[in-house]
Amino acid sequence: MEKTIDIVCVGEVLIDFIGHEMNTSINKTKDYHRLLGGSPTNVAVNAARLGLKSVLVATCGNDGLGEYIIRKLKSKKVDTSHIVKSKSHPTSVIFVSKSSSTPEFIPYREADCQIQPHQITENLLKSAKIFHTTCFALSKNPARSTIIDSAKQAKTLGLQTSIDINFSEKIWPDREEAKQILQNYLSTNPLVKISEDDCFRLFAEVKTDDFIFKYFHDMGAITICLTKGRDGVVLSNIESGIYNQRALPIDAVKDTTGAGDAFWTGFLYAFLSKKTFEETILIAQKLAVLKLQYVGKLPDDIDIHKYLNTN
Repeated sequence: MEKTIDIVCVGEVLIDFIGHEMNTSINKTKDYHRLLGGSPTNVAVNAARLGLKSVLVATCGNDGLGEYIIRKLKSKKVDTSHIVKSKSHPTSVIFVSKSSSTPEFIPYREADCQIQPHQITENLLKSAKIFHTTCFALSKNPARSTIIDSAKQAKTLGLQTSIDINFSEKIWPDREEAKQILQNYLSTNPLVKISEDDCFRLFAEVKTDDFIFKYFHDMGAITICLTKGRDGVVLSNIESGIYNQRALPIDAVKDTTGAGDAFWTGFLYAFLSKKTFEETILIAQKLAVLKLQYVGKLPDDIDIHKYLNTN
């Protein structure tokens, strides 16, 4: 079957209510912007913005916020044919502080984890190149079992799997269970994205780069990308070694929410374009820097391809 889909993103779709005031706690934030959210959702939207064909597999509520989600996704040219509106669970929402570092958040999870096997068909997988998900999406059933089973099927069909290990104890209190489920998913040899903050939350202590890379390589992942904020990016590939790249300069950080998703979209875009690891990391960094300078989505008035191709 012809590969007409670049990325199938599976996982949380939700509404982010992001505070107005920069670096203010949720306790003291008075007003919020309503924005389309969820890590795989952001990747699907960003991928479509880059001209890729992206499909989002997700579940929202059969309510006004769910209608808003579908409308926004369609306007961004994301394929919504595999999104289900639940009649029994309302749309999930997260309140997020606006921050120049890691934001504070309060999740109210309902429909996002109600992803069922029928939403991921064999024809969908056969038509796709990359199968992407998140640690957030794996934290609850039925989404967890649906995603694990589909990832294994995707692997047998020749897709490249991918995961953002955006672990948070607020979302997944049982760390040991999380590690077991991650080992199950990493057996498909996904491209792995993880941040220093994610690692600290997952292991409940600071770990060295060497420990992190060995830990996830031993689970089955050949390529691991560790993002370190102002300290840049380190990528480990079993076959070709370690790649270090400094952080790109940035004038002012307006909003960190979604920056990791922008980074990973750039990474997957470059991977599909068969770039070298150095080129891939640079493209990912450029897209993340662009996102950091804007609240919410990537800006509409910039030619992103031109931006990515300039030095």
